[in-house]
Amino acid sequence: MTFKFNKSQVALAAVAALSVTSHLATAQTRPGAPSTVAGKYVAGDFHNHTTCSDGSISMQKLVRKATGTAASGEPDGWGLDWFVQAGHGGNGNRNCTLTEDDTLSTPVYPYIGQAPTTTWQNTTPPIAPKGLASGTAPTQNMWRWQSIQEFQYPLMEYLNAYKNKPLFIGMESVVAGHEHASMTVITGQIPLSLDTAILPVAPVIAANTSRYTALGNANALSQWEYCFDRADTDTSRGNATVGTSFVAGGNNWNCAVSGSDYSNTTNYQFDATAQKLIPTGGAGNGTRGHLKTLEALKWMAVNHNNGSYYVPAHLERAGPFYPDGNQGFNIEHLRNFNNTAPNIAFGFESQPGHGASANRGEYQVNRNNFGGTLVDSVGGTTYGGTGVYAAQIGGVWDALLGEGRNWWFFASSDWHNRGSFGPDDRRSTQDFQPGEYQRNYTMVRNGADKVRPQTIVDGLRSGNNFASSGQLIDRLAFVACASYPGLAARTNASVEALALAAAQSNTSPSVSGCATMGEKLVVKPGAEIVVSIVVRDPSGPNNSPYTFANPSLKQVNITQPLNYPVLDHIDMIRGMVTGYKTPGAADYSGEWPRNTAWLSTDGVTAGLGAVPAAAKNTSAAKIKTFNSSTWADAGSDFRKMTYRIPAVTASQYVRLRGTNMPAAVPYETDADGNPLADLFTNANDTTKLSIPCTVAHSANSQFDGCPDHLATASGTSPITGQKAVSFDLAAWSDLWFYSNPIYIQVTGSTLVAGVR
Repeated sequence: MTFKFNKSQVALAAVAALSVTSHLATAQTRPGAPSTVAGKYVAGDFHNHTTCSDGSISMQKLVRKATGTAASGEPDGWGLDWFVQAGHGGNGNRNCTLTEDDTLSTPVYPYIGQAPTTTWQNTTPPIAPKGLASGTAPTQNMWRWQSIQEFQYPLMEYLNAYKNKPLFIGMESVVAGHEHASMTVITGQIPLSLDTAILPVAPVIAANTSRYTALGNANALSQWEYCFDRADTDTSRGNATVGTSFVAGGNNWNCAVSGSDYSNTTNYQFDATAQKLIPTGGAGNGTRGHLKTLEALKWMAVNHNNGSYYVPAHLERAGPFYPDGNQGFNIEHLRNFNNTAPNIAFGFESQPGHGASANRGEYQVNRNNFGGTLVDSVGGTTYGGTGVYAAQIGGVWDALLGEGRNWWFFASSDWHNRGSFGPDDRRSTQDFQPGEYQRNYTMVRNGADKVRPQTIVDGLRSGNNFASSGQLIDRLAFVACASYPGLAARTNASVEALALAAAQSNTSPSVSGCATMGEKLVVKPGAEIVVSIVVRDPSGPNNSPYTFANPSLKQVNITQPLNYPVLDHIDMIRGMVTGYKTPGAADYSGEWPRNTAWLSTDGVTAGLGAVPAAAKNTSAAKIKTFNSSTWADAGSDFRKMTYRIPAVTASQYVRLRGTNMPAAVPYETDADGNPLADLFTNANDTTKLSIPCTVAHSANSQFDGCPDHLATASGTSPITGQKAVSFDLAAWSDLWFYSNPIYIQVTGSTLVAGVR
């Protein structure tokens, strides 16, 4: 297949090459060794929404739902260990710091009879938006920079101390040139002095102020939002206004990046009044927007290199990159991000939230309008709830790993609402709450200290993270150790024992001659690599409210309650490392095949032969599948397994994925156990629905049988007229986990440049 590039794409490649060249040395020489500071895997979520943007509940209620436990007196919570409250950049008119009712009251933020849908200007006392606010009183919009700086951060700092939980503020940026990214700048947030602070016992109520005076601040995050979020069109430099005039004494932000030359107005378009880049619309808007986003990453790298992350969210959803708009991400954009700021742009959310929506993840055929042409989400849909960039073995993720990049896999809730149901209902036709369904399990090395924002960011950056849906697994030890024939060789049993001890302690092994997720093991040619895996497949119920047998598994005569899933198998995937691609080279850029060039109307995919060379790694393949016949029980729900890679001569990586679905489950997995397109369980097109749900629920419950909100198959569906697996039931039926890779660098072979 031949791919052509227009002039704007060629110009982008040239400018991107200039912007990233100086950063390649940093990306390729990451010094140091894996940390030996003690830590644990802790579960968290960094992408979710409240009424400050387009969510349905307050910040207090979302924190309780995400982190509450029975022990904390909040039994309706999901028990996350850490939580980053994020919302869209731009603006909004609702005061999300108000509580829904008195059960959410705290001494400083009591319920005042006004719901979190109350506008800022209708709050008692009224709160005035700053900057060049849009709309008319009393429903004017407040820019997110002000909302974060003056209201959201103080509340989050207070809740952090009040609940003694690791909470802080992030954002889902509306990305210039693209769609969305989860990000934060933690500088100033949750200072050490908060540990010994005496919290106030009553609010300070005054016009235009938070009810709590924070010890720290989110000024850096607020400035980033003003400067670089596409949805923030304010030109006030973070100042208050009287009419159209700016009031002195405000933030007076300047968004220029040290070392950048804005004299090239064609590419950069720096606005002197706003002191920020404001790309013009029209032809080439996406190209110019991408350059602005590279400037955003440079700003983070220059000013907050260790206190930031930038993770493109649901990146397949908006389709491929569109040079004249603000849509998706091709592989070259991910390479540009990682080249520009390898400490900050280190992964993606290819397992999106919105898992209960009519289209899983909100991925959809013909979802996006590119200048009048309808374009699919990349891949057309998700595959077992994961986007095609990561779900397809040998696809975009493997291409990036095949370069030896620090590019990690993450998941999120992307919580907004439950669609047809209220937030306290257990059914959903849209989203799951943070921690309810998807979780990132991150190795946070905090030693004897409490878990803090910096150790969480460091843990995400390390790549020592696995993501699991539906609590399929909640412990993972994944370790690779070198063994040399003729010397004191590590045995399979000794490495397996190391992994078992780590999994039982919920920690990560830190042993000379071994490596785990996000690390590289440097070996001599001819070394044998012992790879051991230990998972915990919890025997108790997961968070699913549904108690009847999984309808997808009933197709293959397996009776398994939806709230008691069982891990069926784990795939070990290996790819070879061949080094970084050169910006501007023919194999640096490439778009995933669009529409039916990838996903046919019958759900069949074209295969890697249709994918350009830049976006694939054809060396990636499954090298081992473990299941109940090849793993061993290790007590207390633990399963252990080991694989020996003989006589390595070339640099490579191994990664894992696992599921509750056996191979050859109709409409769920193929004969090799790979996930099929979720087209057959997406309620948006009821003619494609193919898995029946036949168990009637009782008169007193929606959860002991097929709930009423399931879609009915229609038209050409093989089960037309029947209730079908769809919405939240589809997600609870089909569970997957993904690990991040372990790299193996062979001396004399390709350098694994992006990983320490």
